[in-house]
Amino acid sequence: MTAARAFPFSAPERLTVDPLFAELRRDQPLCRVQLAYGEPAWMATRYDDVKLVLGDPRFSRAAAVDRDEPRSRTHKGAPGNILSYDPPEHSRLRRLVTKAFTVRRVEQLRARAEEIAGGLVDNLTAPADLVEDFALPLPITVICEMLGVPYEDRVDFRTWSDAFLSTTRFTPSEVAYNVGQLREYMAGLIAQRREASRDDLLSGLVAARDDEDRLSEDELLAMAEGLLVAGHETTASQIPNFVYTLLTHPQQLAELRTDLGLVPQAVEELMRYVPLGAGGGSARYALEDVEVGGVVVNAGEPVIAAIASANRDEAVYTDPDRLDLHRKEASHVGFGHGPHHCLGAPLARMELQVALRTLLTRLPGLRLAVPAEEVVWRVGSATRSPAQLPVVWD
Repeated sequence: MTAARAFPFSAPERLTVDPLFAELRRDQPLCRVQLAYGEPAWMATRYDDVKLVLGDPRFSRAAAVDRDEPRSRTHKGAPGNILSYDPPEHSRLRRLVTKAFTVRRVEQLRARAEEIAGGLVDNLTAPADLVEDFALPLPITVICEMLGVPYEDRVDFRTWSDAFLSTTRFTPSEVAYNVGQLREYMAGLIAQRREASRDDLLSGLVAARDDEDRLSEDELLAMAEGLLVAGHETTASQIPNFVYTLLTHPQQLAELRTDLGLVPQAVEELMRYVPLGAGGGSARYALEDVEVGGVVVNAGEPVIAAIASANRDEAVYTDPDRLDLHRKEASHVGFGHGPHHCLGAPLARMELQVALRTLLTRLPGLRLAVPAEEVVWRVGSATRSPAQLPVVWD
């Protein structure tokens, strides 16, 4: 067996996809990697292989619970986390919240998201930090209203979320403390709902726990935490990522400004093009011997699916390193694939569409207030995004 390569292969800088992925797709589509923590793993780099690992029932997330799972962070998921389950247990938990995130239900929230986005733009003063003044409050407000979490507590749970996603930004003790604070906070909100139910998603989860016995207390807490963190983090990161990408691709930006009907397709292409993750995703463990990329993965071995690499696979996408807002090729895997396909994908898509459309229509001439190379990026986190994105407009 070949020696494991240290992963990430290089420091995740800005939104650059490591060129080594292209070499691996060509010559060694399944390679051995060693992340900062946990046991060595295989890494799938081709589109078809990534979809196989993420979607085939011969690969398990539940098997990671009792293993030293390969990961970029010090901590593993909390007990009862939906991401650590396989069907049918995973399906049972997913059904509890699926209705809140259907395309139909999310479309009913679009007008409110547009109202929030418009209000945020109205309060902008140039130069503005698009991260703090727009990208964060938009999805945070939406998920707070859905869950029933007080928006005024956002500074606290934003810190807890940063710690939850930390790779090196927080020390292990700081991570443990902040993750514990998040759990205590959500437990307090759950206790409030037990005293007096409300018309929100959190009350629905409490009822499913107390009245219907459809999930355990650990599962209830983990679900509430996960919805709060994941419900804003991806969109809050991708809004500035998308805007930065468009502002540094003037031809594509001009196309979008000319035809706002391209916004939904632009969101899909940007999801493909932008590498959100800064480390490895959640490993899947082979339940039996499985051939992947011409290599037999033995039962019990972990495999990591390289999403960023799959989304740049030249066997699937023509000129994959080019941003093409008219691209009509295969669906990206930016939201994952298979049973663990992102539950909140319809919500994220809607929010991203609203964000781009609002900025394009309400802020003519939107542009960076500093040279692109001077934009400061977050470090030590499992996700990539600018720490600040200074912008001005006409």
